[in-house]
Amino acid sequence: MKKLSAILVLSLFVLCSMFAQKVDESELRGVNETVEFINYTGPHKVIDSASAIKSIGTGLGNSITPSRSSTAGNRNKYYVVHAVDASESGKLDADILFIGKDATVDHIKNLRRIISGYLQSAYGYSEKDADTLAVFVTVYNAVYRGKYDIYSKKYKKVVTDNLSSSNCGLSVNYKDWPGKSEIVIPLYDVNGGISTVDTSVISDSKVVESMKEDDDRNVDSRKDMVDLKEREAENANEKAQAAQKEAAESQKELNEKKQEADEAQKEADEAQKKADEAQKKADENPNDKQAQKEAEEAQKEADEAQKEADRKQQEADEQQKKTDDAKEEAKKQQEFADKKQTEAQNERKEIANDQQVVQEKQMAEERLQTEYGIIIVDEKDMLSRLVKFNTTNGDIVRKSPVSVIRNRTIYHDSDMFLAVAGENTGNGTIKLVQIDQENMEITRESNEILAEDSVLVKDGDNYYCVIDDNGKWVVAKYDSSLTLLLKSDVAVKSETPITVTPSGVVVTDTNGQLRLLSSKDLSAITKSSSDAKSAGDAK
Repeated sequence: MKKLSAILVLSLFVLCSMFAQKVDESELRGVNETVEFINYTGPHKVIDSASAIKSIGTGLGNSITPSRSSTAGNRNKYYVVHAVDASESGKLDADILFIGKDATVDHIKNLRRIISGYLQSAYGYSEKDADTLAVFVTVYNAVYRGKYDIYSKKYKKVVTDNLSSSNCGLSVNYKDWPGKSEIVIPLYDVNGGISTVDTSVISDSKVVESMKEDDDRNVDSRKDMVDLKEREAENANEKAQAAQKEAAESQKELNEKKQEADEAQKEADEAQKKADEAQKKADENPNDKQAQKEAEEAQKEADEAQKEADRKQQEADEQQKKTDDAKEEAKKQQEFADKKQTEAQNERKEIANDQQVVQEKQMAEERLQTEYGIIIVDEKDMLSRLVKFNTTNGDIVRKSPVSVIRNRTIYHDSDMFLAVAGENTGNGTIKLVQIDQENMEITRESNEILAEDSVLVKDGDNYYCVIDDNGKWVVAKYDSSLTLLLKSDVAVKSETPITVTPSGVVVTDTNGQLRLLSSKDLSAITKSSSDAKSAGDAK
């Protein structure tokens, strides 16, 4: 297949009419169904490294104080509220990541890098664990986007006070992220460590079911979550054993203190009995000074004995609380360990089944008769996406993540496709790009910026389009590796048609006049009317 022009696209639309609308709806369906993130996957004006993007989150994490509520960041870019309240029990603390109106993040991978960096610096997670948690955090927030009632039931007031009914959670569309995102990260243990983030909450059944809808069923991320939960269980088991040992030692000490308290109370009771007898004797002999003195001394000894008994009892009570706390901690840690282990075991079974399904699907796809085509995903701006489809029934087998192909034109060249792609929004721009055939992702892009309404015309092994040349639009000639070979001296309309003829290349200049350019160097063969008039005046 050498060329997928507008004609081929129209024929493809006829073939795919029964499912084209279904595809568009699938990409935009609500969080009650499948979560499919819509990302900007075209060229960028500025390309930041993965480490630079992750450092945004790292900086936020370095600035918060885990033990108390705190904030960090720039409200117009990226901002975190660490919302904790020890006085309220029964609900969760949380961190809330806000994406400000001036933020430029436009792909879920980069948003996850920011979250991962935050979790690493704030709570000491390893990079792998933080990356895993970031995947689940984003899906969790997309599943519960706008579900304020669910957040309010699960989270403390200090958390929900920072959420709004319309923006809580995360939209599936990157265009809705700036100024409209309140990403909730549930916290199980604010003291940091492997169980800081509540993995059970962010991997509940709705989240996992949503993740299963991806082609690969998110098997790798789910495996990593299972591994994390198993390590949580192991860690909790160790804590439970330590708490049980502490409880046993504490119980032994408690028994000793109880015995001491009982003996002290007996001594106090005996002393009080003697004091009462002495007082009775003194009362019977009011004029006996010795009897009065003995009664006072006896009562003093009884009071001291009771004071000592009370002290011993207080020590026993304190030891009782220490013992009860140790037993409760052991119970809590064991229950937590059992819960995580059960979740991990159940999920491992599901993953094994899903792996089989994925393998069978891949084998089935290999037997299909398939072809490549493009479908429109944005009718307003006429943006298209490359797809691989079953030629027997028109079902889409695989979709390219690149959904910003312009002007419904793409060319197949060897093992790749060439197209004009991108948007002039945020950090996005428009360039000539290569899309690989296997993964259908952008692998290379031109250095030059293209007009958003530029055509793309193939001539042999070369390609023509319209590029920006210091503020004016000119015709450019590229080879298949996206190396700029030539550019015209003649300024053209950005939307000019480009027609390759035996005589040269026909374009429309900025005055609306047809011009013939040399195919050898793109110099003007046809003079403009203004040039002709100037030449006539000179004569």
